[in-house]
Amino acid sequence: MRRGILLLLFFFSAFCVRIYAEEIPAAEEWDPVSIGPATTWTAATCGKGELLLQPFFLYHRIRGTFNAQGQYDSLPQGDRKSQYQELLFMQYGLTERLEVAGQLTYQQNFIKQAGLKARGRGFGDTYLFLRYCLWEEEKILPHLTGLFQLKIPSGKYQKADAAKLGADLMGDGSYDHGYGIILTKRVKPFVIHADLIYSFPLERKIDGTKTQYAGYLNYDFGLEYFLPRGFNLLLELNGFLEGDQKDNGAKIPASDSSSLAIASGIGWSCDKIQALLAYQRALTGTNTDANDSVVLTLAYTF
Repeated sequence: MRRGILLLLFFFSAFCVRIYAEEIPAAEEWDPVSIGPATTWTAATCGKGELLLQPFFLYHRIRGTFNAQGQYDSLPQGDRKSQYQELLFMQYGLTERLEVAGQLTYQQNFIKQAGLKARGRGFGDTYLFLRYCLWEEEKILPHLTGLFQLKIPSGKYQKADAAKLGADLMGDGSYDHGYGIILTKRVKPFVIHADLIYSFPLERKIDGTKTQYAGYLNYDFGLEYFLPRGFNLLLELNGFLEGDQKDNGAKIPASDSSSLAIASGIGWSCDKIQALLAYQRALTGTNTDANDSVVLTLAYTF
């Protein structure tokens, strides 16, 4: 008798659980909202007809340089070098998988050298982008997006004023076309991002010299850790590699450049607005500045 009652209760309970489960929709897939890393691309593209505006506010303090041997040399005592940048990044979805984007830069350079002071301001180089989603994330496969980018030399790159100590130069003068891939993968509570972009500069005449910058590689890795109430933490690595430059067809020895930087930050996001505050520090490099940078960025989707 007792076994019969227990079996009856078991089947009745199973029936109730089944009915309850059918009435409740399946739990939504974990898909947190964030602005993404400070530098690393995210693979997601804008939806068709969506417009995203994202201003950046950056402060760079140059504390020294990494020489051709990769050794760090601090600025001489009393010297100062810094830069403010205001960037406007825009994305627009042409289709559900294809988007166009652009980036405008305005900057101010400040230099104090051997008791002399100089400053300059103006527009930097402009970037145009085209991105296409090759496939969205599925099981073990990451979200994968292809990238084409074009750098346009809209910043001043020649006829420097000697009294400005180089502060009036805002760009390098070359048109660069680049190609890359972007990966994003969700592993709750983390989201992993990575990109790899190789660019080909075109030869330009700069101050009367035929200048051919070498091809260069940007590689980035970003890791987001998501917290309750829309917050997330960021850890990021950003790398750069470039070969030797040529002037009038002759290669300049030891003119190659490289850098590796690390960044950390905190973000907050909701469906329409996202924000990120990050700190970035150059760890090592060759023939490049050693920067400490603060990045504040906001994004709004229309």
